[in-house]
Amino acid sequence: MSSKTVNRVLVVDDEPDIVELLQYNLVKEGYEVQTAENGKRAVEVAKLFKPHLVLMDIMMPVLDGVEACRQLREMPQFKETFIIFLTARSEEYSEVASFDAGASDYINKPIKPRALLSRISAFFRRQGAGAKDNNRLVFKELTIDRASYTITINGQEMVLPKKEFELLSFLASSPNKVFNRDELLQNIWGADVYVLARTVDVHVRKVREKIGENYISTVKGVGYKFEDVGKNPL
Repeated sequence: MSSKTVNRVLVVDDEPDIVELLQYNLVKEGYEVQTAENGKRAVEVAKLFKPHLVLMDIMMPVLDGVEACRQLREMPQFKETFIIFLTARSEEYSEVASFDAGASDYINKPIKPRALLSRISAFFRRQGAGAKDNNRLVFKELTIDRASYTITINGQEMVLPKKEFELLSFLASSPNKVFNRDELLQNIWGADVYVLARTVDVHVRKVREKIGENYISTVKGVGYKFEDVGKNPL
């Protein structure tokens, strides 16, 4: 890691042993770490600490992880923050609820520190690669600005959660080309991050809710494509 930039990680869990394990391994890797024992405290610490990434349990007292994630996503400064859920729960509805709240990833316990550190490193690598891409995609009523991670729809600027923005940007880079779910998982989440195909469906639905139904269409039995709705050449 560059000595000029230290990535900040907030660890949130009500189990002290897990917090200690994660904190030890993250600090050893050069991350700056702070901790919180519940979702309410996590929101309070995040406002001051301004983490680049949050590792958060779902089931916690006072305020659970899903609601804490939702509260963080409502604050502009945390729209692009990586939020990874760590949980012993494996039900599909828990995973769907997590992504609906704005989660970047969802990892089942027990935690394997080396694998987790590899995944965190991959998140930061993709963030660095994305920062170098400064071009814009301009359509009839939609502009996607990759430099600022913002979109403008019908004249109104909007900030999407990071993965929603990357999904939209990726599809819009190749209008009318159909991508299956595996291709989208590989390109948006990466080969070293395990998420279910259902994750793509959840993110597509959330993007549609914000920009309208006419830009991303479903090709039944295949995947998704971005519809070239009056693209304006730059």
